[in-house]
Amino acid sequence: MKKNKIIIGMSGGVDSSISAKILKDKGFDVLGVFLRLGFDQEEDENFARKICEQLEIKFYPVNIAGEFKKEIINYFIDSYKKGITPNPCIKCNKFIKFDKFLKLASNLGYDYIATGHYAIIKKKGTIYSLHKGVDKTKDQSYFLYTLGQKELSRVIFPLGNLFKKDMKVLAKKYGLNYKKSESQDICFIQKDHNEFLKENLTLKKGPIKNLFGEILGEHQGLPLYTIGQRRGVELGGIGPLYVVKCDYKNNILYVSDDGNNKNLYRDKFEVKKVSWIISDKEKIIKCDTVIRYGGKPIKSKIIKGLENVYTVELERKNRAITPGQSAVFYEGDEVLGGGIIK
Repeated sequence: MKKNKIIIGMSGGVDSSISAKILKDKGFDVLGVFLRLGFDQEEDENFARKICEQLEIKFYPVNIAGEFKKEIINYFIDSYKKGITPNPCIKCNKFIKFDKFLKLASNLGYDYIATGHYAIIKKKGTIYSLHKGVDKTKDQSYFLYTLGQKELSRVIFPLGNLFKKDMKVLAKKYGLNYKKSESQDICFIQKDHNEFLKENLTLKKGPIKNLFGEILGEHQGLPLYTIGQRRGVELGGIGPLYVVKCDYKNNILYVSDDGNNKNLYRDKFEVKKVSWIISDKEKIIKCDTVIRYGGKPIKSKIIKGLENVYTVELERKNRAITPGQSAVFYEGDEVLGGGIIK
């Protein structure tokens, strides 16, 4: 290969460790990069360093704590202040794992970057496309819809054609001393999710009401609740209860004892900040839409509006479509693009 220098993000876990091993065996000149993000990562970094030593590849820690706090943590907190439920992993992929990685690769004279995501990149002519990984239980293409042609042309996902269940078997075969515990969903929250919000937001208590307007109790602050949620809204002698609406204007939490209440279902919503992997689409396209990670695809129609806002019309109503989360558009196993639910 004429271009064979590659940077890989190392977490210390089994996925990035196996990815690095695969790349080295394929003849790449591999540089293992560990991102210091401003919270306790000492154990992770130690494992990542040891894996690089085992594989005899260079190890390079990079401190981006300031940028991570500004772009990801502050975005996460500000979103809850505004009454929406963010997906920080998607934003992190866009601004940290790929944008920063690609700039770092260019500055250091490396050709490609790699991560341990379970997804597949294909090339036809000069066009790159993004597809689901073969392991449908682990597929992470949902988190990658913001990648465009520039990124996909320089990214490699070594695990796209492999299964998660085989990772530990391969690690044992290669004798890799990786971190055994899996990464948590939101890396910078190293405690209970609500405890993190309580420490970083000024919360205001208010009434919990049913859909008839009757007061049932008191909520602890609307950012602690999300549409469809059951956990945390049981009141003494009443329950289980499900969050139906968060009225931020009047600081009221509306709940129902029916987890399938009609108010929890929608078949039409808008998405903003839409990204298309290949190019902007026609005014109306038909595809499958996934409204949450691990969710089932729903046949839908996407209608282009003004200022990069699209209307999504689902073939059937779906429960708990949540503002701030992402709707991702698929055609079969190919990711077309996606946007943030309004």
